[in-house]
Amino acid sequence: MKILLTGATGFLGTNLCSQLQAQGDEIVRLNSNNCDLTQPESLLNFNDCNYDQIYHLAAWTQAGDFCLSHPGEQWIINQQINTNVLTWWQKYQAQAKLICMGTSCAYDPNLPLLEKYYLTGIPINSLFTYAMTKRMLYAGLLALNKQYGLKYLYLIPSTLYGSGYHTDGRQMHFIFDLIRKIIRGKLYGEPVVLWGDGNQSRELVFVEDFAKIATQLAATIDNNSINIGAGEEYTIRHFAKLICEEVDYNFSQIRFDTSCYVGARSKCLVVDKLKESLPNFKLTPLELGLAKTIEWFWLEQEKLVPAR
Repeated sequence: MKILLTGATGFLGTNLCSQLQAQGDEIVRLNSNNCDLTQPESLLNFNDCNYDQIYHLAAWTQAGDFCLSHPGEQWIINQQINTNVLTWWQKYQAQAKLICMGTSCAYDPNLPLLEKYYLTGIPINSLFTYAMTKRMLYAGLLALNKQYGLKYLYLIPSTLYGSGYHTDGRQMHFIFDLIRKIIRGKLYGEPVVLWGDGNQSRELVFVEDFAKIATQLAATIDNNSINIGAGEEYTIRHFAKLICEEVDYNFSQIRFDTSCYVGARSKCLVVDKLKESLPNFKLTPLELGLAKTIEWFWLEQEKLVPAR
């Protein structure tokens, strides 16, 4: 198949490209260097063929407290990006299925994290703007399907982890930040201070698993939204203990700072629809996934945990 991806050089994009390439697909990779998605004309340069699928992964965001400081920019930039992609799809690539990434933070934390509630209630305040841009993207898919019959798939992932994460110094998602801090404590004797009391819970999916799941669902499911998660969550303390065991660091030396931003206290997706769609898919066990991720950290030590 001929497939175009936005956000192709990001963490998910690189892993998804590897999966598609292994399947023998012909891939066109878009990133901020070869296509400015905030500009309506930028996608016209990629009209030289008709694509079978389009994966829209690009988004203007970062982990940590980034969303707290950039709500206005996030609204404008992500709305521009998503509107331009949807417009180009409808005008020039209507034969293609568009596979888009949602976000679990778009769910109202007071409701079950179930697909039918994705547009119901209010997202957590600290991530409200980014969450609403993802809801608007989903609304756009529904509208274009209703009026023009275009095919889409909307995937809602839990937090992804694995090798190939950003090494450019930006804020990291919690699991990468945990690994980095604990390794720095091991190597340099730095104090390991984790945000919150450690009892907030999170769900993880190994990024290679997500890439395989996404391609399988894209081949079989039309016009639907599907949560992609493990269906179980663990506390930050549990993750930290597993990492400490892997890198041989004393967990009792970790300090928890309850004055810091922690986001949602709990976030675990309901994955019944995923299990019905792919009943035989087996996720990578957490311990193995963390071991592989930590191994990658050691390989990228100079970038990720340099001496100061």
